[in-house]
Formats: sequence, C-alpha cells, structure tokens
Amino acid sequence: QVRLVESGGGLVQPGGSLRLACTTSASHFSVLTMGWYRQAPGKEREWVATIAVGGTTTYADSVKGRFTSSRDNTKNTVYLEMFTLKPEDTALYYCRAQYGSISYWGQGTQVTVSS
Repeated sequence: QVRLVESGGGLVQPGGSLRLACTTSASHFSVLTMGWYRQAPGKEREWVATIAVGGTTTYADSVKGRFTSSRDNTKNTVYLEMFTLKPEDTALYYCRAQYGSISYWGQGTQVTVSS
C-alpha cells in the first residue's frame, strides 16, 4: 500500500502564492506518474496537473502559467507551486500516484484564497 501525504495548504490573499508538497511512502516513486487534483465545495474533483516519470508536466488551462509542478525523486516528493492565486482556486487539493492501472490518493490539503 502506498501512502500519500499532502502539506502546504492554508489561507492566502488573492494574488498570493503557496507551495504544496506530496510525500509518498512508495519505494518505487521514480516510476510513478504523479498528479494534482482539486475539489471545490459543491463541485466535482478536477484535474490540475500531471508530472510524468521523466518530469514532463501538463496543466489544466485554468492554472496554466500560474502553477508549476516538480518532483524530487530523492525525497519521494512532488510539489505544486501556485502563483497569482485567485478565489476560484479555493479547494481541497489532492495528490495522486499512478502506476499502470493502479492509483493511490492522499487525503488532501485545503487551500483557501480570500481577502
């Protein structure tokens, strides 16, 4: 079983920044495709970003140019740096690890963007 633990969420003003981290217990982290998702109150969970095994990243249009994901295979950790945050970015942010058809999810970290 792979455990994922997200951290770094909090309350930030519009225009501010946060860096989320997701650390895994997986011994084979370097071969996992990692993703970030979010779920706002009353809405379905939506995809935010993916970082592939080789480090290639893709982003949802809503965050492209504002969010950056990276991974540190020596620390079994993936990051999501969020800039120019907007109130509509408020959500519970989840980390996902994928290996083939198998997925693991973290419990999420809350991000609230409000003045």
